[in-house]
Amino acid sequence: MKILYHHRTRSKDGQSVHIDEMIAAMRDLGHEVIVVAPAGAEQTSFGSDGKFVPWLKRHVPKVGYELMEFAYSLIAYRDLVKAVKLHKPDCLYERYNLFLPAGIWLKRKYNLPMLLEINSPIFEERSRYDGLSLKRLARWSQHFAWNAADFVLPVTQVMAEIVQSYGVPANRMMVIHNGINTREFENVADNNAVKSSLGLNNKLVLGFTGFVRDWHGLDKVIDMIATDPHDSGRHLMVVGDGPARRSLEQQAQALNVGHRVSFTGIVGRDKIPEYVSAFDIALQPAVVAYASPLKLLEYLALGKAIVAPAQPNIQELLQDQHNAVLFDPAEADGLPNAIERLCADAKLRQYVGKNASATISSKQLTWKSNAERVVYLFERLCRHA
Repeated sequence: MKILYHHRTRSKDGQSVHIDEMIAAMRDLGHEVIVVAPAGAEQTSFGSDGKFVPWLKRHVPKVGYELMEFAYSLIAYRDLVKAVKLHKPDCLYERYNLFLPAGIWLKRKYNLPMLLEINSPIFEERSRYDGLSLKRLARWSQHFAWNAADFVLPVTQVMAEIVQSYGVPANRMMVIHNGINTREFENVADNNAVKSSLGLNNKLVLGFTGFVRDWHGLDKVIDMIATDPHDSGRHLMVVGDGPARRSLEQQAQALNVGHRVSFTGIVGRDKIPEYVSAFDIALQPAVVAYASPLKLLEYLALGKAIVAPAQPNIQELLQDQHNAVLFDPAEADGLPNAIERLCADAKLRQYVGKNASATISSKQLTWKSNAERVVYLFERLCRHA
């Protein structure tokens, strides 16, 4: 099968991991994948959001930037038409973005079966956090894309319910959570070996991976560590970077626990499993209500004792006292109390870690399984085209 894959993502972060892994998984299944994407997207380094788009956002008024986004659809449509004429694909897979009707235009012109992957309600996100000038056009573009695709693929059931609120029936949806590439998690050095290489021998490592933001709540973890006896072995390791890093480092220094908090900075994708292996307790302290966090899948794959909020999208994968310890995110002390429980109970850490590892296979949380679901839907659509 020839699959035309379309996206408008230039940043090299969790979004690009999803894109790259899905393309690779479909190719591994023997399918040809033709990619249409913004020029230069492949040259961006991991952890970067590129330079051109952030520059535009800073210097171009919102209305101008949004008009440029919509106008890009004409460029994307031109490139998609070229790809269709050259490769004659059987179907179209698109990663949803706002102000991007190009894929729907192509689907309708060439009668291509189309799947639309939906990771977030971008209209609502940008309205809330960034502000939108062309709200009516933005909402129309979201409604148009979600309803015109043959099938939509929300990443959680919570996201699916948002999509349904736009009038998309449940029988045109399949929830597909993020996954992992099992090959990347094979032959990873064990916990003690990695700790030794990082100078963390005899430490109880509380670990976090990803882009660090203020709302993640890692300040509460530092406050908790600061109440420990001077010779405590608890250590917070943050694998990643982000806008909250500086304030967290300053907080740790002010509380005299700077030596017990470490930041790796941006780490290449190939090094993530090794760093996560050093964790004794893996932290998912906060997450947006509809997301399928990549870090959570990585924690599960390596059998870590996970602390995470008890909210619906997380509970689609985690069960309290089974494969994680969950806390009420509305409680101020919920996160530190959950961490304390795991720190004090080695048997509980071992139990939930073992069940965490089994969750990947029991729920088929791999990119290969996701690609198989996608191919199944395409084959179904193609038979009825």
